[in-house]
Amino acid sequence: TSHDMDTTLSMTNSSRFQVSEFILMGFPGIHEWQHWLSLPLALLYILALAANILILITIQHEPSLHQPMYRLLGVLAIVDIGLATTIMPKILAILWFDAKAISLPECFAQIYAIHSFMGMESGIFLCMAVDRYVAISYPLQYPAIVTEAFVIKATLSMVLRNGLLTIPVPVLAAQRHYCSRNEIDHCLCSNLGVTSLACDDITINRFYQLALVWVMVGSDMGLVFASYALIIRSVLRLNSAEATSKALSTCSSHLILILFFYTAVIVVSVTQLAGRKVPVIPALFNVLHNVMPPAFNPMVYALRTQELRMGSQKVLGLGANVSRK
Repeated sequence: TSHDMDTTLSMTNSSRFQVSEFILMGFPGIHEWQHWLSLPLALLYILALAANILILITIQHEPSLHQPMYRLLGVLAIVDIGLATTIMPKILAILWFDAKAISLPECFAQIYAIHSFMGMESGIFLCMAVDRYVAISYPLQYPAIVTEAFVIKATLSMVLRNGLLTIPVPVLAAQRHYCSRNEIDHCLCSNLGVTSLACDDITINRFYQLALVWVMVGSDMGLVFASYALIIRSVLRLNSAEATSKALSTCSSHLILILFFYTAVIVVSVTQLAGRKVPVIPALFNVLHNVMPPAFNPMVYALRTQELRMGSQKVLGLGANVSRK
């Protein structure tokens, strides 16, 4: 066809030929049986969607849950849905329909979305840590400090922070020149996976990503752990055993999630920087790191918080007898 001839002509005419799309190869090293992974991944994704939507409906439905702490959980649920949906449909398309091609703009958009949502998740954890710190250390002033307006401002500032600071990542990736290789040995567009295919120098891309992760996630992580250290200090000063156990049970569920999230962030960034050839473990871990928090956040919170548990049972129609009592 004339189109094919044009392409070959343009290739011979210019040595600065730019690839038109990337090919996502799926999980490196296990291409023969990677379709078996699609079932557990699809189930995780469905679980994440269902659980987060249930949390959103419950918070909307139950007037008793119209409080800042639950509003933040609602924001977390939206971020979780966004994070999982950024990567899962494409991964399932690769595993089921062999739809491996992805256009450059789509790929850069995916890089942007993953980074933004990760930053949002981290930011919401920080907001929740501050919320619990104020609630436990200054219970009397709490309603005046943490208001609906506070939640809206905190959420907006997180959206702005991540939305703006993340822009250079895909922009810098798009400025690279992709001249020959276009096969990404992964099932999602990661910044380093894509830029490592470039024919020119990618030092700035690696540097900015590293700086972004450490500045954003690092500062959040430091502040989160500082908040919990202060919370634990306040809790230990409480004289009543009941108050202590209640405070610790709320915080322990937060800490489980937060530890999982930050450990995963650190492991993923270290393996990505270390592994030039991405073996299957970091690749699979990278995917799980984008799907596990969305699937498990709602469970940890809903199961640990009685009000949410009751509310979601009511929404599902299981709690008719509970509410009558």
